[in-house]
Amino acid sequence: MGYLIDRKKYKSAYIALYALLKKDIVDNIYPYGSKLPSKRMLAAETGLSVITVKNAYELLCEEGYVESVERSGYYVIFKSEDGFVQTGQVQLHSRIATGQELTFPYSVLARTMRRVMSDYQEDILDASPNCGREELREAIRVYLARNRDIHVDLNQIIIGSGAEYLYSMIVGILGNEAIYALESPSYEKIEKIYRTAGVTCDMLPLGADGIQSEALAKTDATVMHVSPYRSYPTGIKASASKRFEYIRWAKRPGHYLVEDDYESEFSVSNKPEETLFALSKDDNVIYINTFSKTISPSLRMGYMVLPKHLVERYEQRLGFYSCTVPTFEQLVIASLITNGDFERHINRVRRDKRRKSMT
Repeated sequence: MGYLIDRKKYKSAYIALYALLKKDIVDNIYPYGSKLPSKRMLAAETGLSVITVKNAYELLCEEGYVESVERSGYYVIFKSEDGFVQTGQVQLHSRIATGQELTFPYSVLARTMRRVMSDYQEDILDASPNCGREELREAIRVYLARNRDIHVDLNQIIIGSGAEYLYSMIVGILGNEAIYALESPSYEKIEKIYRTAGVTCDMLPLGADGIQSEALAKTDATVMHVSPYRSYPTGIKASASKRFEYIRWAKRPGHYLVEDDYESEFSVSNKPEETLFALSKDDNVIYINTFSKTISPSLRMGYMVLPKHLVERYEQRLGFYSCTVPTFEQLVIASLITNGDFERHINRVRRDKRRKSMT
């Protein structure tokens, strides 16, 4: 194996080991069905503790790369090439709780608003650049690189008034002549917005781990809108194998994935959820997220990360659109991200949810 743990690149040794093991699983060094080394063997070879190795293995289990077999060990369940059809009945789940546990601290928000008003004064009355204030887009760029392994240029980030507005912008960029594949069932507004924009939608049935492979293979769509972390209203999370199946589907010329990453910040996993944008190497994933869960639904603000090659098309087709989010609100969110309050809130909620999930 010869794993070298890069403690400078990763915050924790178990995350570093997880990344190395995941790469070997994806690269088929550990093929489907194979057994990983025992915790004690791997600990001895890497110089890590057995607990550290166990934490790395459990993280691989959480994300669907391996499974633990009692008194036997850890076995690879990730399929790098072969998709499979899930025909089990889909269960409906509610969205995560919206009570006190998710509430962003009002005192922090109020303090930040006062500071922004003091620091920027009359500048908060200025019109925003069409793609959003540079302060906010830069804060998002750094946050995504640090927390989601998404590394992009500033001009790839577009600010808009929530996900629904951004869905319409996607049609403006990719055109309404294409067929758009959607999860079935899915959040009803997604289909309504696309159809209102004149788009033909192909509703693809969900299985236990994402869109069924048979439906994915048959669709004539060239754009596929998915929520791999948690599809609404089913609560289904795409497995690691399914995420790579989506990415393989989009490798065909002119195909795109729209990744709706709603709620993923509040995952109880010990590391941020993988994104299709970060996993794909083909510059064909549009990433969407909002601040409606992480801060407040009253802040109608979201952002879209475009593939590099679509930036020019966006500027040609939609660059004249004025930004729909007030300058003041953009500067407040930028400040919350930059000063660390945003991430502290997310980490607090995740810790609380993780603790409750173990009780």
